[in-house]
Parts: sequence; structure tokens; C-alpha cells
Amino acid sequence: MTGWEKAGLIGAVLVIVLSVLGLIAAPLGRGVGWFATSVLESAVYGCVGALAAYWMSPVRTKGAAAVRGASSAVIAAVIGGVGRMAVNVAAIVALGPLRAAGLRSQLLPELLTGTGDGALVTFAAGAAYFAVWAIIAAWLGALGGLIFAAVRPHKGTA
Repeated sequence: MTGWEKAGLIGAVLVIVLSVLGLIAAPLGRGVGWFATSVLESAVYGCVGALAAYWMSPVRTKGAAAVRGASSAVIAAVIGGVGRMAVNVAAIVALGPLRAAGLRSQLLPELLTGTGDGALVTFAAGAAYFAVWAIIAAWLGALGGLIFAAVRPHKGTA
């Protein structure tokens, strides 16, 4: 497994952890948890790109670092997006009995507990969210790799 693939997998794990934290942070207020986790997720994609550039061959060119950074961030976004959808659907299924009883859980954001929403609607919203974040991730990963290659063009041995 190459360095940029490892960086992508590390980023995917972090994205899934952030999606769980987003569900836990939902009681903070409408949109606060989503905003905080989105900012952190953006940072993850940039750092994944920098990590991919760090694991490159001894001489890092800016273009190659940007491509590797974008590739690793897209891997993180794709795997993390699938994990995010699974977490959201599992939360709906697990808390379905509470919803059926008319109780509103504070563990889920309004998107997941609103009237008329179900697993299929959440899955469709997650797929759209996933596509947008894959594009954003590519840009942020490329930027992270580019910045890292500009700052550290040679791999340090110490």
C-alpha cells in the first residue's frame, strides 16, 4: 500500500469518527454540531493531503504532491462518506422506536428526526452530501499537498 493510500484510509477513519461526534454534538443547537464537524472535516482533508505529500519520494514536486493529496483526500471522502451514511441510517433505525412512540431524541439532529424523514430520505441526502464533499475534499487535499511540498520539497531523514 502506498503512502497516499494510507493517508486516505487514515482520513476515512477520522471522517467516520467526526460523523459520530456530529450526532453526539447535535444537542448543542441546530447546525452547531454540523458546522463544527464540517470545519474539522475540512481540516482533515487538508492534513490528509499534506500527509500524502510527506510520504512521497525524496524529491517532492508541487504538482505531484497536489495530485497525491487530492487522491488521498478523495479516498478519505468516499470511504468516509459511505461510513457517514451507514452511521446515520443506523442511528435512525436504532432510535426508530423512540420516534414511533412520539419521543424526540436529543442524540439526533432535526434532519434525522423531522416528520416524514426516514432512512431512504436520509440516504439520499447523505449521497448528495457525499458528492459535494468528494469535490471539496479533492481541492483541500490538493491544497494541503501543494503547501506541504512548497514548504518541505526534500524529505527529511532526521
